[in-house]
Amino acid sequence: MLLYTLGAAFCALSTVAFWRLFRQYLTRPPLDNLPGPKRRSFALGNLGDFTDAETARERMQDLAETYGPAAVLPGVLGERMLNLFDPKALHSVLVKDVDNFPHDLNPSNDLHFLLGPGLLTTEGPQHRRQRKILNPVFSVAHLRNMTHIFYDIAHKLRRALETRVYNVPEEVDMNAWMGRTMLEMLGQAGLGYSFENFVDDSSDAFGEAMKMFFPLLTSRLPLLGFIIAIASNYLSEPTMRFILRRYPSADLQRILDISELMARRSQEIIDEKKKALAQGDEDVLQRVGEGKDIMSVLLKDNMNAADTERLRDEELVAQMSTFIVAGMDTTSNALSRVLHLLSLNPSVQEKLRAEIREARGCSNPDDEGSDTSYDDLVKLPYLDAICRETLRLYPPVPLMIRRAAEDIVLPLQWPVRGRDGSLITEIPVPKGTLIIPAILASNCNKALWGEDAMEWRPERWLGELPIELEDARIPGVYSHLMTFSGGGRSCIGFKFSQLEMKVVLSVLLSKFRFELTDTPIVWKTAPITYPTMDAKSTTPEMILKLTRI
Repeated sequence: MLLYTLGAAFCALSTVAFWRLFRQYLTRPPLDNLPGPKRRSFALGNLGDFTDAETARERMQDLAETYGPAAVLPGVLGERMLNLFDPKALHSVLVKDVDNFPHDLNPSNDLHFLLGPGLLTTEGPQHRRQRKILNPVFSVAHLRNMTHIFYDIAHKLRRALETRVYNVPEEVDMNAWMGRTMLEMLGQAGLGYSFENFVDDSSDAFGEAMKMFFPLLTSRLPLLGFIIAIASNYLSEPTMRFILRRYPSADLQRILDISELMARRSQEIIDEKKKALAQGDEDVLQRVGEGKDIMSVLLKDNMNAADTERLRDEELVAQMSTFIVAGMDTTSNALSRVLHLLSLNPSVQEKLRAEIREARGCSNPDDEGSDTSYDDLVKLPYLDAICRETLRLYPPVPLMIRRAAEDIVLPLQWPVRGRDGSLITEIPVPKGTLIIPAILASNCNKALWGEDAMEWRPERWLGELPIELEDARIPGVYSHLMTFSGGGRSCIGFKFSQLEMKVVLSVLLSKFRFELTDTPIVWKTAPITYPTMDAKSTTPEMILKLTRI
């Protein structure tokens, strides 16, 4: 029976693949008049421009500078991919016509399959219903009440590092510590659950698994998303999981283990909180997160919501899995990038340290001062400039993927020259076209940011920004940037992430100096970029020298 099922699935997928291959190669849609590169591979097209972890960042930028704000790229099996960073086109895709550009047209995809129906993977009315009930717990008012929780965790991190770093520089894997810290912040503030004691040398097994989610998915299983998307038209997710569990691939089995671990741990936490709510056990609710964590508030609001708006249990579980996996790596790797850049630029590090210590009221080198309030911390100009510039030049997520659900015409703010010499002011986009909103290219557009757009220069945020930025009206939710996307599907937790980063930096930089080791740090481009200490490695790691001050 199993062999028959596997054989039937293989035949179905092969038939679909061959049909897609010949259909795409035999037709010439209007997109072909757009500028773009030649096909690199008959079957895979130019997919490698985005999936090669070592070269993807450079290729993305080269594509933007060579072919402009709207370009067509060869995709898998003859498919055309539309690479975009034109502001008006992005506004249409992400804001004005957002319902016409879902993540995928198939019933499922790799993220929905592995994470469940959460904010990251749902569409249309279901997504809006989820976002409506989640919005209050990501408000500024709520963040103010959680700031002391972040500080408490940051000080636990500081004390843990102090036990490992004495009066001479010590080499420390700061990416691992950032991951552990973000997991604990997300755990306490998000789930009302503690994953980390900051005493043992290794983190919670859940955290270790989370760090490998995206490196596994992209570097070792690049075709999994394509297979799941096509197969979901014919097979249910449980059936696909049953089949994949019998495929002899260690990487595939590991990512399935991670998916099931996330769902299981999230369900256990939700069950415990629901039981406490039903019993009115305030003591349980107050132990971690003080009853203000996102899950506690969400469960209370969900119980009081109308039947039409209430989230099902599988949606609640998916929110937590999504919240952890999307929030942990993005913020921890962004923090790692800041520490790397500060190590590369000692004078910038010293200037930032001086600002932080003054805000903390440190009168001498041994004085720790006091934690800066939420309102004062978010307004520290140099700290804010460093965070903004890092997220501009090094967005943790360099691109997005969307699909055109219907035939539509995208307007262009900046006309492009077609291959036939004509000036293109709008793009007819056929149904099914894969759209790539190019976050990195938008953030580093020299026409808006100047010729030094590819330089890390925090000082640009301390003066007047180019007038071209205002005129362009980039549809992002953060500082003329696309780092956190835009519109109704923008990152709901971007202020949460900013607060995490600033709290950790304010605590660590007041006590430690960060320097490079003799081994170069190599950043890999994936759905979420991450650091390694070896060009051939896919293991997230970033070793820096720490000195107590």
